[in-house]
Amino acid sequence: MTRAHLPGILAMAAIVLASNILVQFLFGQWLTWGAFTYPLAFLVTDLMNRLYGPRAARKVVLAGFLVGVLCSLIGTQIMLQGDGYTYPAVTLRVAIGSGVAFLTAQLLDVSIFDRLRDRRWWAAPLASSLIGSSVDTALFFTIAFSGALTAIEPANDVSWAGEVLPLLGVGPMVPLWVSLAVADWGVKLALALAALIPFRLIVARLQPVRPV
Repeated sequence: MTRAHLPGILAMAAIVLASNILVQFLFGQWLTWGAFTYPLAFLVTDLMNRLYGPRAARKVVLAGFLVGVLCSLIGTQIMLQGDGYTYPAVTLRVAIGSGVAFLTAQLLDVSIFDRLRDRRWWAAPLASSLIGSSVDTALFFTIAFSGALTAIEPANDVSWAGEVLPLLGVGPMVPLWVSLAVADWGVKLALALAALIPFRLIVARLQPVRPV
């Protein structure tokens, strides 16, 4: 690990911590605020992969994961108050779900990016982000909000997420957390496309330290 990797580590840790907090607050009816911050993790990973190679990208992912989980666990001990209730800044289920989903999806992203490294400049970041985002969404929302996994944190009442409603207000009847996951997934796909612009600009400005 070199000093050049430090910005990537700090960025990754900040994104994970912020997303763990923001995912608990709704933006509109079907989205959480975390949907707009978490996809930036894939941009950080892909930039590190292109600039420094897959080994460095994995080190940044692991370092960011450890720092992010540590901050999240600290967040579980910080109590907030609102609407007459006291609740942790980060619930244990959210911390676990975020950690498992993050590590799995980011390492998958690194591997896919590396396989597609020599194709057109947009192929590797787009494909790796789309696939990684899909895996991340499925793992995180299932672990954090599915009623089938309440044993992870029995004291955490996530019954609100299990309310059965039409999918995104128009589809078949599903638990609310499924609609949140689908909406989150859609935002991640859109941001994966948008992230190609800063990816291209940053890589063009900072010439790759290693081409492979």
